[in-house]
Amino acid sequence: MEVNKILWPTDFSSSAEQALPYVTSLVQQYGAEIHVLYVIEDMAHHASWYGDFDKKRMEELMQWADKSANKRLNQICEKYLDGCPLYIKHIAVGDPAEEILKLISAEGVDTVVMASHGREGKYRFGSVTEKVLKSSPVPVTSIPVDPQ
Repeated sequence: MEVNKILWPTDFSSSAEQALPYVTSLVQQYGAEIHVLYVIEDMAHHASWYGDFDKKRMEELMQWADKSANKRLNQICEKYLDGCPLYIKHIAVGDPAEEILKLISAEGVDTVVMASHGREGKYRFGSVTEKVLKSSPVPVTSIPVDPQ
């Protein structure tokens, strides 16, 4: 198997970070580039949950979320991925599983390495990981993480 591109989706949780040793190991073995993806939930989709915000307020919230995500991705890339030959940061807005699957196709990703569940994981296996495993056109490695 040739691995040139690895996708590591993160929700910035400690669970997601547990996949990093596997990602860096694959990078060392194959010299692959790492694609790091964070997905911002589309708040406009749930506008009524957050109150009646006008369009300008929703845009401000999404800009803040994007700025915050960029800052966190930069911190992760500097702290954990410094020794990697190449890493590429992606931020998307929408459903995490759908955005992961879109990026696999758009970037020609060879494999995905992700935690068995993320921040909100109460069970052994998260819904995003399950959707990606069932629908991915490429191999997915799910790193087991104890429910929190």
